[in-house]
Amino acid sequence: MIVDTLIHARWIIPVEPEFVTYEHHTLVINEGKIIDLLPTPEAKRKYTGTNTEQLETHALLPGLINCHTHAAMTLFRGIADDLPLMDWLQNHIWPLEQKWLSPDFVRDSTELAIAEMLLSGTTCFNDMYFFPDVTAEQVLHHGIRAKIGLIVIDFPSAWAQNSIEYITKGLALKKQLQHSSLCTTAFAPHAPYTVSDAAFQNIKMLASELNVPIHIHVHETAEEVEQSLAQFGQRPLQRLHDLGFINPSLIAVHMTQLTDEEIQLLANKGSHIVHCPESNLKLASGFSPIAKCLNAGINVALGTDGAASNNDLDMFGEMRTAALLGKAVAGDASAIPAMTVLRMATINGAKALGLEDYCGSLSIGKEADVVSIDLSALETQPLYCPVSHIVYAANRQQVTDVWVAGKHLLKKRQLTTINTEQLNVKIALWQERLKRI
Repeated sequence: MIVDTLIHARWIIPVEPEFVTYEHHTLVINEGKIIDLLPTPEAKRKYTGTNTEQLETHALLPGLINCHTHAAMTLFRGIADDLPLMDWLQNHIWPLEQKWLSPDFVRDSTELAIAEMLLSGTTCFNDMYFFPDVTAEQVLHHGIRAKIGLIVIDFPSAWAQNSIEYITKGLALKKQLQHSSLCTTAFAPHAPYTVSDAAFQNIKMLASELNVPIHIHVHETAEEVEQSLAQFGQRPLQRLHDLGFINPSLIAVHMTQLTDEEIQLLANKGSHIVHCPESNLKLASGFSPIAKCLNAGINVALGTDGAASNNDLDMFGEMRTAALLGKAVAGDASAIPAMTVLRMATINGAKALGLEDYCGSLSIGKEADVVSIDLSALETQPLYCPVSHIVYAANRQQVTDVWVAGKHLLKKRQLTTINTEQLNVKIALWQERLKRI
């Protein structure tokens, strides 16, 4: 049988089933989907590939899913470092956005983010930012997968003037993308402290009608909780609960301030948490009790946050930090083992985004979102367990190839849909503009 692509690999880590690593197996891809996974000698007898990759020192795994980021903030990387969250936002980021936010800014910054993510093995990202229509254009142009956040905030911006206009424009974009399998949408109210009850009620009604998830920052800092208690007489999560938001559609990002009762509430309601350990550490926002959340049965995914507060979009770094920090917070070296973290970066992210039927594991019938990691480097020798090395020892420079829906977007460390020389010229021009502030 002639198929589009055969990938013969030293190891294949499908993620589902869990704790399985296949050796000397082949992934068979046709028309953008995985149609078989079988021992390489058998694959060579059964299939002929139009394209064949022989990866003798590599591990294949599902494309990593960055479940929370702000792609178009990548141009702000390093521009306001070493500051607490509200100072960083109010006195630096928001003034910069007021001056520079535009379709061109979002277009070029998102292209830079997509390049960085593909180079580090991310095949899908969950975004929240202004001009989501421009972000969607870049996603479709470059062939990566994304959940585009339909941003809602009470403050005016270059994108919209009030919550009604944000929602109206978001609904128009959702309709525009309704037939796309690569680019889907979620409502993205910014945070409880920037969105009114009236806007939340409108979002809740529409999200239920349209069956789309809701992606929101919540319980990011102790200060946020204190301000909510002072303004509303209740913690942000309780306010969201009263508004009907705590349900399986909720993608709650950060969650550093959680009581045992709140953890149980989220578990009972089937809500999802996105853990952003490096951004939380850099902004000193707090420590999310991830081991407790996982033990309660909550689906926990991983995100980098934006490059302005991380300062990278590297899911390999995020996996390692999540594992190490999770052990320290739990006081238990067995907490958050390597396979758990790899699942947080793949299938758990797909579940949070409602994309588990399409990606998140190397399962027959799913879209061929695949990452190849060369484990022959000295830094990953000797090799006893590929999963352990991927989490604790490997780095993004060892990602050699990336496919999204069967399309080869990174080939031997070369991006196939992005001209890096032209991109560098555009970024240099933005750097000159931004550093004059």
